[in-house]
Order: sequence, then C-alpha cells, then structure tokens
Amino acid sequence: MDFLQNHIEALIFCSPNPIKLAEIKACLSEMFNADVPEEDIIGAIQRLEEKYQHEEFSFQLFKAAGGFQFLTKPAYQASISILLKQQSKKRLSTSAMETLAIIAYRQPISKTEIENIRGVNCDYAVQKLLDKSLIEITGKADTIGRPMLYGTTQKFMEYFGISDLAELPVPKEVSTEVNTIGENPELKEPDAQG
Repeated sequence: MDFLQNHIEALIFCSPNPIKLAEIKACLSEMFNADVPEEDIIGAIQRLEEKYQHEEFSFQLFKAAGGFQFLTKPAYQASISILLKQQSKKRLSTSAMETLAIIAYRQPISKTEIENIRGVNCDYAVQKLLDKSLIEITGKADTIGRPMLYGTTQKFMEYFGISDLAELPVPKEVSTEVNTIGENPELKEPDAQG
C-alpha cells in the first residue's frame, strides 16, 4: 500500500495546480496497466493528510479547487512573504533589461548612446541598474561634455550565471538591406560618350 501512496504523493507534489481524484486515477491506471480502485486512492490520500499534519512538516496536503495540493502551513507565512518580496526585488523590468542588454553588448557606453539605441529616456532604468549594482560608471568619454560611461559589474555576471562577457549569447545578425528610392545605380545605363 505504501507503494501506491508514494506514487500519489509524487503526483500531488509535481502538479502545479490542485490535482483531481480522476486525474490521479487515470495516471495510476495507465502506469499500472490496470484499473486502480478509487477507494484505494482515497485511503492513500487520507494517510498522506494524516502524515503531513505532524509538526515536523512545514507543509501539508490541502483539498483545494476540487483537487489536492501541497501547501505550506499558515505558521510559515511570514518567512515565505519575506522570500517572495526579496525575489520580486530581484526581477528586472523590461526597460531595465533592455538597457542592461545594450550596456552589456556595447560597453563602455554613455547614457546618450543608450537612449539613441532605445529611442526613449533611460534615466530611471540606469539608476535602477546602478542601485542593484548590475552596472557601474567605468569612466568618462573623451567627447564634448565628457559624459559618464557605463559597463557591467561582477554582480551582473553572477546574476546571469556567466564568468566572462564572451559567454553572452551572440546577437542575431540583422540584415541591413538598404531600401533605395529611385534609380538603382547597377541598372543605370552607361552614359553615352560621343
């Protein structure tokens, strides 16, 4: 019986949504190539519910949305909410990610050059990337006004799991066909010399 219970436990554990009794039965029946009695499945689920009610577990089996799901116990909500808040701080917005990609591939680069590529103001994105220590000021350009130049940091490498900028994916080659209006110089007839 533990064999069946372990399979049911695995199915509930790996399901991203509450798994219904009928889904469990269908999986087990296909796996064992035989009909698994519903009462055996219900009995195994009841034993799992009892098992995970003990204090040694930080999660338990809940019946939700017509199915079964493992969820953490309410006593651990504080630590989970801190983790979720920290993880949400780690995410980058689309504009920050675009700005970071430009800096990574074109560094050292000035904010004006970044804005010319993106076509929008990037003060906020650059500041957020500086705050997260994903980029740093690497110097000043030798052009008029001596704008600051930006580059990526060691933390950038850690964030993306790379050890060298050479490991960045190669940008797809973009076809640079020029559209011309008017006569095509290759098709133009040679001047008549007389």
